[in-house]
Amino acid sequence: MHVSFDPWSPAFVADPYPAYAALRATGRAHYFEPTRQWLIPHHSDVSGLLRDRRLGRTYLHRFTHDEFGLAAPPAAHEPFHTLNGNGILDLEAPDHTRIRRLVAKAFTPRRVEELAPTVERLAAGLVDAFVAEGGGDLLTAVAEPLPVAVIAEMLGVPEADRALLRPWSAAICGMFELNPSEETARAAVRASVEFSAYLRGLIAARRANPGPDLITALIAAHDEDDRLTEQEIVSTCVLLLNAGHEATVNATANGWRVLFRHPEQLALLRADHGLLPTAVEELLRYDTPVPMFARWVLDDVEVAGTVIPRGSQVALLFGSANRDPERFTDPETLDLSRQDNPHISFGAGIHYCLGAPLARLEMAASFGALLRRAPGMRPVAEPEWKPGFVIRGLRELLVEV
Repeated sequence: MHVSFDPWSPAFVADPYPAYAALRATGRAHYFEPTRQWLIPHHSDVSGLLRDRRLGRTYLHRFTHDEFGLAAPPAAHEPFHTLNGNGILDLEAPDHTRIRRLVAKAFTPRRVEELAPTVERLAAGLVDAFVAEGGGDLLTAVAEPLPVAVIAEMLGVPEADRALLRPWSAAICGMFELNPSEETARAAVRASVEFSAYLRGLIAARRANPGPDLITALIAAHDEDDRLTEQEIVSTCVLLLNAGHEATVNATANGWRVLFRHPEQLALLRADHGLLPTAVEELLRYDTPVPMFARWVLDDVEVAGTVIPRGSQVALLFGSANRDPERFTDPETLDLSRQDNPHISFGAGIHYCLGAPLARLEMAASFGALLRRAPGMRPVAEPEWKPGFVIRGLRELLVEV
């Protein structure tokens, strides 16, 4: 049944849902030799394993590479791994607990709530310009610049420097795909070096002249005698940018593609903007922008009678879990008013997305602005998908207004 699961196939990336259904129908854990991962397709298993402390985003807090039976990454990749390995997404306790607690002091729900007027203003400005042009590529004109601008404003990145952020982020995120090439690795290393150097300069400037931005707050964040190191601040800023916009960009563009393909649901939303909160959740469930997340098995785990041994890696299929009929009523149906919607697009457990409230705010702002200012927006071409599967998104989304 693995024949249909082909994450490098354009046809699979365009529509992975039949393959997910086949995986769910034929078992709870499938070994996939091309990536040496165990595929986990059911909602209950994915949700449970996300919370299971026998799994981790890293194993280096307990084992060396040799002890875990894996080769160390090439020395030439070190800048990427240093940058990525000091962010909370790829750390486990106790470092994850300490850093997340300190970052949370600077990234509170109240701080996100205070951003609402800024997000609304930025979204309105982008949409007004888009409408004035008569449409174009919704991805590059609205979906992409909004979350980048929001994170840049939060971090205090000068407007003149913001064009640097997206290319650095895209190069770094290339390493999260399955079996990345050496060319991808070189690009990620180069971006890691350049981005880190840029942020160290920005941190030095904020130490000298504190401001009302997140970098200043991260510098000041402490708990008794415990502070974030400079590397941890750099890694946190990069993570906030990468995680804070890559998924949101794709969730926005993918979401509009889904709406265009379900005109009756789009008509309901256009008639009642009060559906936006549940609509955002349903779009995140229906076409998940990050359909797979991996975990290392630190101690043997059992999934429905299959023992997955220590040293293995599981691929938690969020996209499949979010369409699991054992958990969702009519999961293949888009229902923008769906109430019972425990999707796991933001993860679960200790690695639950810190930026989930901000992502929801940004999506509601951009969708709301487009519904108000471009009520007749429609696609002019069938979009193509980018080749990535772990971060799944469109190349462009051409529309007219």
